[in-house]
Amino acid sequence: MTTFGKKGILLVNLGTPDDPGRSAVYRYLKQFLLDPRVIDYPWLARHLLVRGIIAPFRSGSSSRLYKMLWTEEGSPLKVYGERVAEGVQKILGEEYVVELAMRYQNPSIESAIKNLLRMQVSEIIVFPMFPQYASATTGSIHEEVMRILARQETIPNVKMINSYYDYEPVIDIFADNARRFDLDSYDHIIFSYHGLPQRQLRKGDPSGSHCLKKENCCQSIGLANQFCYSAQCHATTRAIAEKLSLSPERYTTSFQSRLGPEAWAQPYTIKTIEGLAEKGAKRLLVFSPAFVSDCLETIIEIGTEYQEEFEELGGEKVDLVPSLNDDPRWIKAVAEMVEEYA
Repeated sequence: MTTFGKKGILLVNLGTPDDPGRSAVYRYLKQFLLDPRVIDYPWLARHLLVRGIIAPFRSGSSSRLYKMLWTEEGSPLKVYGERVAEGVQKILGEEYVVELAMRYQNPSIESAIKNLLRMQVSEIIVFPMFPQYASATTGSIHEEVMRILARQETIPNVKMINSYYDYEPVIDIFADNARRFDLDSYDHIIFSYHGLPQRQLRKGDPSGSHCLKKENCCQSIGLANQFCYSAQCHATTRAIAEKLSLSPERYTTSFQSRLGPEAWAQPYTIKTIEGLAEKGAKRLLVFSPAFVSDCLETIIEIGTEYQEEFEELGGEKVDLVPSLNDDPRWIKAVAEMVEEYA
């Protein structure tokens, strides 16, 4: 098939406030949490909860955390994203146009798509910066891309990457980052992923007979749960653990960042840490392979908050394995995945 334009690459991460001030954090939280794929309550209940409770009350505390996270260059998630986009552009060359976008706040998906369409690209490859698929992340990005393109009279070819939870070059980077540490010096290793409500996990089971209904339903991945976020997280853990020759008793897969009283994917990371402390553990090593960039959930939640809680429980050290960030191997892996889809 003859094509005339360049190929457009849309790299999309979750998002970040424009600055760490309370008003910017409020705008970010409101846009993020009003997404029906994030909080999948009925419209009125969602708006009352987010506008009336969560955004007003959490924006202040979240702003303080973002101020701890912020660097001279800005939000690490955005800074690393810009470096990855620049690096991918250099590798792919002039036949491609690479744009970075955030699902929430700036640069927006809409502005990035407008830039690509202005360049008259022949196709757009959407690359969500989440190794594991979830409706609240990758699904939301895909929906937003389709919503924006649906308003266009002419829509170029669109290809959407779903997940890359077991992509070996990515697994190798996480494993190599862990080798910077003396693995034998840790009492336990935790693979901590961002949490999801169990309700959303069940909604992702088209058969209605597998998710949370079969024992150890996430311990293997196949036709019934190929798009299950939790199953993909466990698969990522197993792939990294195999690279590091870790026996199953040496590590745990858990989930962090729970919001609200309902049941989320389990076990919870903080409960795992508490249980290990009760058993006398002093040193923990923590991966966070759901995040390709170190951010609030890794640097602050794991590196600071979990460290403080572990010390209060009698532990000594929680070390965080760095994420992919702007590692040249990660940039190369992104370019290679894009070329496979192009």
